[in-house]
Amino acid sequence: MLRRSFIAGLLMLGVAVPAHADKVSDAMDMVKRHAGQKLEWDGPTTGPKAAEGKTIVVLAGDLKNGGILGTTNGVEEAAAAIGWTVRVLDGAGTVSGRTASFGQALALQPDGIIINGFDSVEQQVGMDAAKAAGIPLVSWHSSPVIGPNPDIGVFVNVSTDAMEVSAASAQWAFADAGGKPGVIIFTDSTYAIAIAKADRIKETIEELGGTVLEYVDTPIAETSNRMPTLTTALLQRYGDKWTHSLAINDIYFDFMSPALAAAGIKGDGQPKQVAAGDGSESAYQRIRANQYQSVTVAEPLNLQGWQLVDELNRAMQGAEWSGYTSPLHVVTSENIAFDGGDKNSFDPGNGYRDEYKKIWGK
Repeated sequence: MLRRSFIAGLLMLGVAVPAHADKVSDAMDMVKRHAGQKLEWDGPTTGPKAAEGKTIVVLAGDLKNGGILGTTNGVEEAAAAIGWTVRVLDGAGTVSGRTASFGQALALQPDGIIINGFDSVEQQVGMDAAKAAGIPLVSWHSSPVIGPNPDIGVFVNVSTDAMEVSAASAQWAFADAGGKPGVIIFTDSTYAIAIAKADRIKETIEELGGTVLEYVDTPIAETSNRMPTLTTALLQRYGDKWTHSLAINDIYFDFMSPALAAAGIKGDGQPKQVAAGDGSESAYQRIRANQYQSVTVAEPLNLQGWQLVDELNRAMQGAEWSGYTSPLHVVTSENIAFDGGDKNSFDPGNGYRDEYKKIWGK
């Protein structure tokens, strides 16, 4: 019965059943915990009522990044529900752009600032100025720390457990390769969180007994220029040894497909692309079509936007943070239809919008 149940689980997740299934079975058991529907609300049910008439600024690291765009959309939706005004400033993927945006945000004298999708220590001067002005800061993916990060002046950093996300992506690749993956990892050393995630992927693959062929450090902001030629070079270097690409988010795969197609690799062929976050719209489209991406370990971006607003409301009123860590979701072609998949996102059906409105008295 146990063997039949395991095989059914593998098939549900679109993974071929290997001849030797011990380590593979253990890896897939871990993945399956994150592949089911998310129907129960496990977040906060109490907190301060809505602070009235507030204006906040979202400092978006780069709105071309699907994760940052998704959380920004969630913030705008939640702000409308709580009754706040939102101003979004796009850092456009550069340090200078983010610095200029931070300066503009401070000049607006908002009631709160959301740092969205870039390493907060990069903008420590602006953060110190915000602290001196008494402007509370919350963030999304600004550091490897989840929750309060007083050392860098952040009331709450919102994220799924990045180490679990990374481990789940590596475990899926290991199982899909029948225990013999040849992996290339893509990350960006500009961000501490990106390095932490990539290191966890590497550690997991090697602990399981797989092979990391190469650890590639290439800037997220330059993926459109670098990934086509980089992909071609890696194919020439590793050929059939390269079974899986593991990247710290989906954006690397936005620009890999043409090079794979030009090399005669089919959309469902190897190397298979697996993203440790964020669950972008383009990733969902590729997975649904079986075209050059097999998995994204998605975050509930819209929900996280709502959490950012809730945490900022708590910060404004001197309350404690909610203590909530949002769920992750392993998305494959087999389970893509539920929890928002029909709209190309991981949007849990757990009623989070109504739950937050109840807290805010809306």
